[in-house]
Amino acid sequence: MHTPLQILTKYWSFSHFRPFQEEIINAVLEGNDVLALLPTGGGKSICYQVPAMMKEGICIVISPLIALMKDQVEHLKSKGIPAIAIYSGISKKEIDIALDNCVYGKIKFLYLSPERLVSDLVQLRISKMNVNLLAVDEAHCISQWGYDFRPPYLKIADIKEHINNAPVLALTATATPIVREDIQKKLLFKKKLVFQQSFARENLAYIGIHEENKLQRILNILNKVKGSGLIYVRNRRKTKEIVEFLQKNKVSSDYYHAGLDTILRSAKQDNWKSGKTRIMVATNAFGMGIDKPDVRTVIHYELPDSLEAYYQEAGRAGRDGIKSYATFIHNASDKIDLEKKAEMSFPEISDIKRVYQALANYLQVPSGSGKGVSYDFDISSFSETYNLNTTLVYNALHILELEGLIALSDAIFIPSRIKILLDHRDLYDFQVKNKKYDDFIKIILRSYDGVFDNYTNIKEEELARRSETTIEMTAKYLNQLNDIGIISYLPRKDIPQLTFLEERMNVEDLLISKANLLDRKKAHYEKIKAVIDFADNNSQCRSILLLSYFGEITSIRCGICDFCLKRNKMELNDMEFESTEEEILKILITHPMKLEQLIPKIKTVHQDKAIKVVEWMLDNQKIINSDNNLLTPSDK
Repeated sequence: MHTPLQILTKYWSFSHFRPFQEEIINAVLEGNDVLALLPTGGGKSICYQVPAMMKEGICIVISPLIALMKDQVEHLKSKGIPAIAIYSGISKKEIDIALDNCVYGKIKFLYLSPERLVSDLVQLRISKMNVNLLAVDEAHCISQWGYDFRPPYLKIADIKEHINNAPVLALTATATPIVREDIQKKLLFKKKLVFQQSFARENLAYIGIHEENKLQRILNILNKVKGSGLIYVRNRRKTKEIVEFLQKNKVSSDYYHAGLDTILRSAKQDNWKSGKTRIMVATNAFGMGIDKPDVRTVIHYELPDSLEAYYQEAGRAGRDGIKSYATFIHNASDKIDLEKKAEMSFPEISDIKRVYQALANYLQVPSGSGKGVSYDFDISSFSETYNLNTTLVYNALHILELEGLIALSDAIFIPSRIKILLDHRDLYDFQVKNKKYDDFIKIILRSYDGVFDNYTNIKEEELARRSETTIEMTAKYLNQLNDIGIISYLPRKDIPQLTFLEERMNVEDLLISKANLLDRKKAHYEKIKAVIDFADNNSQCRSILLLSYFGEITSIRCGICDFCLKRNKMELNDMEFESTEEEILKILITHPMKLEQLIPKIKTVHQDKAIKVVEWMLDNQKIINSDNNLLTPSDK
């Protein structure tokens, strides 16, 4: 039997494991349920791929990131490892064949999007598979206390009874202590076992800047910090505006958001990864699964919705270990905008019901049907059709997602596929009797393997070139062969998908708990408060503040964030500073006094250092100077 390191070397050509990978793999091989917290880009996929390759049977991977699933499947196939993915947007027939191959074929990895788990068909077929491991990526999605709760994740526990006691490996980059507990509880861990890499990024400097003229400040930063960079913004319009400004100032840049077509998104992404484009300005649709090690700076143009999102996005800088910067630029209006956005995120129940009814009409879903069915869905077209505010629609749909009624996915490119429905003999007979299709069918057979057994990706352009005809004529032939039952032809698509997770109900039967809404709203505001507190922080190392949010307690300053840089200029060590600050507060809390009276009373350090501490405390509003020039502790 091969060792984990031998498997790693054979298939991935790595000579050693990253921190915690080998320990996680060994724990899984011993049959333990494991929760692994590894940073983005920390090699989470290796933790389930290696043990799965060492055991008989198939590994099931649950992931909400369709683009990442597709990349993983192609990556495994390139190594000769059979893998397949099932997600929104592919046909019921394709799903049926894919599941059959997992039961009776030699598929080693089955990637499933969470909304597929609600299907009785999927759960029935899983019970027939020889499952050796259940891997749950982005495991924080299972917790309502997490920052990206997805109700279909709650169905994962239902699978456990069908997988012959196979171990569960839950993976995430960010989880607070309460979320870590929740993940293990919801996934029915046999016993608690957590491997956690430190959330500390020693080479990453967190910098907060209060600034009104954000564009000029960004330009200053990019002129000072050389190398590749990312700028995160909230909306699509802003991505283009910032790029226009940067290009006018001779900064190589491009923009990216989910509204662009797949080919264009892919080209932009490749140009940035290769270094042809220096700066990418993007919404949060950009970055998942992209492991570019030499990003020197990540800038947040607005405050993010949560510290979890900030940590993940900021963490895309400096993965090569070289010093990098995570900068957020903010002003008073940002906090107002964040709170306003939070308020809009929770529409009235009457508005949510109105959107649900319009959705059923728009997609023509009869009452009592639609469960498990995915529909092409353009939110702009839908909003325009029913004269609804797009922001209201988006937020109402999000609440319907949280209630477990629907699932939304961003646009994902699904190539054209075909499968021949006849056997070899019947197809030959058809070709003999229908000469007009004979040459075209021969070209298909010469161009693609496996079209009798599975749906196979095709390119109409390639078939047109080989048959010396137009793309339009090629598509016409494919549609004609589909209509007469010779092939099943599924044209490419590149549009967001909406899946009904439950049967469509009459709107009067739609029960949305007001109490649940209030709880979610409260939790959302707590996350926003944590972001605002982080932005306003002037009393603690930013790295320490982030680590404490994720339950990692340390008193060691990073030394490179904006807070630490100010402290470093004072030429006091931490013990001197803290004891002097404590002494000053103790003096002033009982006897407010002028600066010239205070300084001689400080015994901890020399007077010149004492003055620096007082100045710092004044700058950071630890103490205040009253109208009569008396220093006194502030209420903060």
